[in-house]
Amino acid sequence: MLYKLALRNIFRQRVRSAVTLAAIVFGVVGLILSGGFVQDIFVQLGEAIIQSETGHVQVFREGFREKGSRQPERYLIDDPKSIASMIAKEPLVSEVSTRLSFSGLLNNGKRDLAIVGEGVEPDKEARLGSFLKMLAGRQLADSDLFGTTIGQGVAHSLGLKIGDRVTLLMNTTGGALNTIDVEVVGIFQSFSRDFDARAIRIPLAAAQELMATPGGNLLVVTLHRTADTDVAQERIKALLPAGLEARSWKQLSDFYEKTLQLYDRQFGVLQLIILVMVLLSVANTVNMSAFERMGEFGTLQALGNTRRDVFRLIVMENVFLGLMGGALGAVIGIVLALLISAIGIPMPPPPSANTGYTAMIRLDAGIVASAFLIGVVAASLAAIFPARRVSRTEVVEALRQRT
Repeated sequence: MLYKLALRNIFRQRVRSAVTLAAIVFGVVGLILSGGFVQDIFVQLGEAIIQSETGHVQVFREGFREKGSRQPERYLIDDPKSIASMIAKEPLVSEVSTRLSFSGLLNNGKRDLAIVGEGVEPDKEARLGSFLKMLAGRQLADSDLFGTTIGQGVAHSLGLKIGDRVTLLMNTTGGALNTIDVEVVGIFQSFSRDFDARAIRIPLAAAQELMATPGGNLLVVTLHRTADTDVAQERIKALLPAGLEARSWKQLSDFYEKTLQLYDRQFGVLQLIILVMVLLSVANTVNMSAFERMGEFGTLQALGNTRRDVFRLIVMENVFLGLMGGALGAVIGIVLALLISAIGIPMPPPPSANTGYTAMIRLDAGIVASAFLIGVVAASLAAIFPARRVSRTEVVEALRQRT
């Protein structure tokens, strides 16, 4: 009986119900759009890091990440090919490439620039580096025995262009000096401005010849799906001999983890603000409605309904409003998310990054469900205090206010 009466009251009080629904819908839509925007940042930032720098999983000698940047020759994997072929047999793995890290000086005939370089397998890296933007020239190919691609910052510092020849000076693993002349075939722009300011890439064979070693520092593992990273990492760990470790792209990117924590906190605060806004808006509307209907509630009690019945009626009305507002807000939020995503949101480069990107509103079942629940919970909580006050009003006092 109370359920039917609650529904009838909602449609009878059309203006009040419409105002309450508008507040709930606004809150739910805001949560879906903001949550989807933040989720898209996580996904696009992660893919940019994976596809331009880290791959999904990296395998290297213990201690390489902490100390290897200064002395990479001390952290070599002696037989990278056999380990790479073993990892490549995993069903989740798409490809495994070897990298050899080095540092040295790059000379253009006039001056030197300290660089951090990598010897890479060109064709494999070209497939991995889909987020690398070639500003001039092209990607390295397996046929480029003495070619190099350089970061935008390196090209600017030395005044280099496509076709220029430069000399690379570095130490071998035995400590002797070695040099090689290479031709600039491409100038790239990655996600990281700092990386582009010092980075160059040459073919793995040329780097191994320079350092007088057949080894490599890193095995970069690319997966078919980013979602399989944690599972793949554990499987790869089980295959590795002692002395080697595997880390995921999240563990390798401190910037991503800090960004994730920052946006998680911001979105949590936003959820709280929207919850409070909806709570106050609905509470205000319910208070006004309850005051205007005081005589109606007095009549209900005079006809034999208990105070608990009146309390339940008011709360039930708002639960139904919350359910309707939450559902309507979810539908509107999903439609708006699809429309905005179809158009795209041009975004400037993040801090320490070179390139901007086009954001979208990424629909996530968890975000939609939580937004719906927040709408329902806010509407229900907002009704408790007015319902409590009305239900405790004496029947005689309530009937006096009947209009």
